[in-house]
Amino acid sequence: MIRSKVTYAFLGLAALITLSAVIFWSPRIVRSANHFLTDKQNSSETATSEPQANSLQTKPAEELTKPSIKPSITPNLRDAAALVDQFAKALQTADIDGISKLINKSSLDTATLNRLKELCTSPLQLRQIDPIREIGELEMNNHSRWALTLDSRAPGNDQIVLDLRRMDGKWMIEKITLPSAQGTRAPMTISLDSLGTADAFLQAILKQDFEAALRFTDQSTISNAKLAALCILFEEGNYRLRESKPLRAIFHRTDAAGYLAYVQSSDANQDAQFSITLHHPVGSSNWIVSEINLDQLLADYTNRIAGGDSYFTPLVRNPAGGETLAIYFEFDQDQMNPRTRRQLEIVARILLSDPGKKITLSGHTDAMGTRDYNNSLSGRRASVVRDVLTKFGVNQSQILTLAKGDSQPRRPNVLENGKDNPEGRRVNRRTEIYLDF
Repeated sequence: MIRSKVTYAFLGLAALITLSAVIFWSPRIVRSANHFLTDKQNSSETATSEPQANSLQTKPAEELTKPSIKPSITPNLRDAAALVDQFAKALQTADIDGISKLINKSSLDTATLNRLKELCTSPLQLRQIDPIREIGELEMNNHSRWALTLDSRAPGNDQIVLDLRRMDGKWMIEKITLPSAQGTRAPMTISLDSLGTADAFLQAILKQDFEAALRFTDQSTISNAKLAALCILFEEGNYRLRESKPLRAIFHRTDAAGYLAYVQSSDANQDAQFSITLHHPVGSSNWIVSEINLDQLLADYTNRIAGGDSYFTPLVRNPAGGETLAIYFEFDQDQMNPRTRRQLEIVARILLSDPGKKITLSGHTDAMGTRDYNNSLSGRRASVVRDVLTKFGVNQSQILTLAKGDSQPRRPNVLENGKDNPEGRRVNRRTEIYLDF
């Protein structure tokens, strides 16, 4: 009986100890379990995000938190072209602060700055083909002008014009001319000075736009034939303006200015050139082209296109006075060389632009053959040119034809010693186009 009581007492004590242990260790077991589950969850998340962490491990930690800022512009003052390129890049990223660093502070007035901000409301896009071009120099190696051509969808005028000045060996943007805000394409102020006028004139010639080119010229001193010949020379000679310094000032006064225009052809390594003289009429804000000297350009054309024959040129002196265009023929032929049809297409465009314009075609022959035969042949040569023009759409009423036979040679048909002169006779076989407007 006593043993039984002891046994029960011992069992009761053991139960009490067990209960105490359970009470003591329960929180720790729960915390351990929670800690175990948390570790497992973190381990799973780490495994899931591991590829993303790997993709960033090449970047320093500070770069991941650094705010995005535009790089500071340090103007390239030693190279005009590089400075313009910096301006273009700042313009396309709408970096007004960067643009401000590139422009002379005295030139960046409030109106210009506000217009820049208006343009840069959204980044501007430049034209993909030839977005930046050098217009030329007002002062050799010290004052140059550049144009940035905007995408065609931009409102208003499509160019931003920069005048650069070099002082003490350093370039700075001295003046900026921005597109108008009205959404019109009226001529910019820059086009009214001598360099702007010379450039606008040449751009019209490059586009074969006779009427536009005519508006920039003094028609009392520059013949329509010379203007048409310049269009023909650019077309046949495949000329384009030289990229670097296409226009360089020869002289510049308050009432007159002269420039050398440098051109290149696709098949020539050497530049060709011709001179342009402009004057500033009293009482007018516009400059106009008053003289064009094509001697050097014609010489280049002669060597490359006419095989060295200086008489085989599209622009000739009319025996009756003035300048005319010339179309040449082979001996005893009244059919044109296919190449000359391109020249006539340019003449046709001029006539089609104004039905009131008229031309005179005079046919000519060399001295071989009888007078009656030559008169007939010269008439056919004039008529064939007329027929080509009418096929291009020109009204026949705009064309007068004359048969001159061999009465007005450009060069002697015979030499001084009485011998035949084949080269002279060659240039006498022609039809001259006199532009009566």
